[in-house]
Amino acid sequence: MSGIADVGVIGLGTMGSMLSLNFAEKGSDVSLYNRTHEKAEKLRSDNSDLSARLHPQNSLEAFVASLRTPRVIVLMVNAGKPVDDQLEALAPLLDKGDIVIDAGNTDFNDTVVRNNRWDKTGIHFVGMGVSGGEQGARHGPSIMVGGDQKVWTRLKPLLEPISAKYDNSPCVAWLGPDGAGHFVKTIHNGIEYADMQMIAEIYSVMRDGLGLSANEMAAIFKDWNTRGLSSYLIEVSATVLAEPDPETGKPLVDVIVDEAGQKGTGRWSVIEAQKLGIGATTLEAAVSARSISSLRQERQASGNIYADIIVGESDFNNNAEGIEELEAALETAKIIAYAQGYAIMTAASKEYEWDLPLGEIARIWRAGCIIRSIFLQDITKVYEAGASVTNLLHAPSFSERVSSDQRSLRNVVAKAAKAGIPVPALSASLAYFDDYRRARGSANLIQGQRDFFGAHTFRRLDVEGTHHHQWPTI
Repeated sequence: MSGIADVGVIGLGTMGSMLSLNFAEKGSDVSLYNRTHEKAEKLRSDNSDLSARLHPQNSLEAFVASLRTPRVIVLMVNAGKPVDDQLEALAPLLDKGDIVIDAGNTDFNDTVVRNNRWDKTGIHFVGMGVSGGEQGARHGPSIMVGGDQKVWTRLKPLLEPISAKYDNSPCVAWLGPDGAGHFVKTIHNGIEYADMQMIAEIYSVMRDGLGLSANEMAAIFKDWNTRGLSSYLIEVSATVLAEPDPETGKPLVDVIVDEAGQKGTGRWSVIEAQKLGIGATTLEAAVSARSISSLRQERQASGNIYADIIVGESDFNNNAEGIEELEAALETAKIIAYAQGYAIMTAASKEYEWDLPLGEIARIWRAGCIIRSIFLQDITKVYEAGASVTNLLHAPSFSERVSSDQRSLRNVVAKAAKAGIPVPALSASLAYFDDYRRARGSANLIQGQRDFFGAHTFRRLDVEGTHHHQWPTI
């Protein structure tokens, strides 16, 4: 058997299976390979309507031979060593010009190394971010491609049909060389962590500060989804809050254990922000909050130790004005969080000489991905207008909104602190905003301290150059 498939997929877990079906549905013949051959056969038998385009293979050799040349292979295996092992196994079977795509959640630093190594052999390696979860992979994800731009011309006809569409525009783009695609996916996930955490904090305020039921909160989120906060995550939140538990009849959310999992991409976004020297406090707070959520037994023990702590009465208002304040606070914090994510990408674009198309990134995030929202159209418009902004908070369309609604965020954070309701990501957004808008901050004292104990020098407001002071001995 030779040359029957347009694309091959290795690794038929949830995402690999869904991408395979998506390719087949959009007209591509797909060769399938999995360590457990039965999984490939089952995928075809379970999808009889697409079975003619699905071609399970029982060996890697047969899999490679089944692909039309130049071959396109999509790896959907775990990040790290499994990717390298699979590349090593494939290499002797491939020819120059063949393309291997890592479409998993991979550290972009590993992608840079692999890209440099394999492209020299004539086998093209592509790091590709895919966002949208199971349903996105099946029906149309947002796709972020990195690697040799010449390879993009070969991949574009394959990837555009399977991508999500926003006003008929495919949500897929080549974003830059080597690790650019995986880097942008990493920052996407960092923003996703922040967005989810801030929504959870507003939920906490509604539950613990206002005493609202899950169904009442579901109705509020559903209403918010008709305006500026309209997004997939707000819609998901409304749906989750409205869902009953089939076992008890209670709201399902009320019987779910309060521990949030994480797979590492959010943490990577924070690490990269720190390496680039970019403040991303909201993203950091979201990652930290997930880590603290996992310490359930410790939190329960702390609750017993501090049971006698007295906090202030809740000042949150369970009326239309109070709900509007929460809405405005969440939207303001969201703008600030996205500004941080875009600041990271701006710095990375310069550091790694990627020339990331920031407007294009917002464009392909408008549909398919987890953070898809009406808000991304606003970001797209900023860059389409030719604006060159260091930070999205400088863009007039956003600065006006933040100026108008920052008081709501300030009030919500203050009321939450008084009532003992933790809102780390909302607080971090506010602190970032206040720090970023302050023309003269307090770091002059820190620099004085550094010069005192380490002779690190400082710069003066009135004289050019660096200076060291002979401080008194203590």
